[in-house]
Amino acid sequence: MLRFANSFARQYQAQLFPLTVLPSYSMSIVGSFFPKNYEKKALDAAKQELKQALHQSGMHKIKGYVVIGKTYDEILKAADKLKCDLILLRARNHELSEYLIGANAERVASHSRQSVLIIRGELEGAANSDNPAV
Repeated sequence: MLRFANSFARQYQAQLFPLTVLPSYSMSIVGSFFPKNYEKKALDAAKQELKQALHQSGMHKIKGYVVIGKTYDEILKAADKLKCDLILLRARNHELSEYLIGANAERVASHSRQSVLIIRGELEGAANSDNPAV
């Protein structure tokens, strides 16, 4: 998805803001089962993984963003904060993929102030990643 998003951005002379959203466990009863500082460690690991993915995709100068929260909500907040014109999302593969998109993609598409492009199927030459690019 990163290579596709980068190619798309270059084609339209646009700036790319890759975003990874991690779920928050701090407020739920489930969070009590995770070790102390779990979210910080997960956040640090995700930042490193995104940085590495950007580097491997030849996007050394692009800054990636990693946040914790509800996926659709964080995508919408980031798109507004970064003043994006377009949100690129990768649809998850479902058995009924012709009819359904993921819940997060549906919510983003329904509630976004920006246009949303949902990518389906395999992307030639793209790393297999669920990370949305804003």
